[in-house]
Amino acid sequence: MSASAGTGAFVLSLMSIPFCYLFNSLIYSNSAEAFFFAGCSAVLIFSISARFMLKKKAPADPLFYVFSVYAFLSVVNLIIGLEQDNIIDGFVTFYLREADPHINTAHGHMISYWDGCVHYLMYLVMIAAITWGDSYRAIGLYWVGSFLTRAIVYILGNAVGKYGTHVSPLFLLHMLYVSVSVWVCFRIFSKASTPDLQLASVQEAERKSLLHRPLDLLFIIYVIPAFAFCVFRGLIVLDCSSEWCLAYTSQYEPYLKDPSAYAKVQMLVSMLYSGPYYIITLYGLMVPGCEWMTDLTLVHSGALAQAQFAHIGASLHTRTPFSYRVPAGGQPVFLLVNILYAVVPQALCYRCCSRPLFFLTPRPVKKTE
Repeated sequence: MSASAGTGAFVLSLMSIPFCYLFNSLIYSNSAEAFFFAGCSAVLIFSISARFMLKKKAPADPLFYVFSVYAFLSVVNLIIGLEQDNIIDGFVTFYLREADPHINTAHGHMISYWDGCVHYLMYLVMIAAITWGDSYRAIGLYWVGSFLTRAIVYILGNAVGKYGTHVSPLFLLHMLYVSVSVWVCFRIFSKASTPDLQLASVQEAERKSLLHRPLDLLFIIYVIPAFAFCVFRGLIVLDCSSEWCLAYTSQYEPYLKDPSAYAKVQMLVSMLYSGPYYIITLYGLMVPGCEWMTDLTLVHSGALAQAQFAHIGASLHTRTPFSYRVPAGGQPVFLLVNILYAVVPQALCYRCCSRPLFFLTPRPVKKTE
């Protein structure tokens, strides 16, 4: 397949920059000619991109077109985040004034940056993989975890937080995006994973005891306090009256009590899903043949990376009220604990994906008569 299709998707994503600036400028001009010109410009932008994408053979995978549109929206989200922090101006001013107030919270800032940077790179990688005919299941599963956490926390936080009564038609449009993305998740899960490994190699890896796998032993040691930490923060947002909970909240993470409720929802999601994950991972690291470990670590590491990025950023962001920001004296401990909590699962994911022999079930090769 020609690389022109992937080039067209990349060009389409970059076209969002003049597209946003043009529409924002023309909306404020408030004239029929301006809206007509804006409409013609939009058609021209999509026509140029479509010419690149369909110049030769069109990609057969429907996710190519979904990811192309998502890449366009990711750059828009990056523009939103930059304009919210007054780094740029005049690109999405109209949208920020008319949009739901949730987007102007510290959490909204962080997910705009995450979608505009990390998700954007994922979309480009998956678009390139489709264009070249390669598998993108691994990066797709990482995106699945990241997207699901982002969507669950954002939607539930909007519903139960202080902005729960401010729901506009734009929120319904966001639900359409979520519905399409859930369909994409199922498409990615349905793609087969076929590691090409020899039977003898798998059997040799499975015979190794835990003492001969020091890296796995370190991960097992990490899993236990990580489980305790996610349960501990879950109890805090459930208003546990323990002195330890109250002291930790006041000294290190007062953002857990923020009335926007994103942190509360995030900690509950972590306790209900990451908690069981750590128990299952403990089993998978000790018992050979757990083929689901690779997929599970990919989804969870993507989810935790997005969650911790949003949580750390929102805890320190100036949009968060001062009383809910991390105190200056507690920032070193806060950053150390939360960064470790985010980074170690990435290392575990890399270990499972780069050396999956221990997690595979031996399959003898059938002899042909």
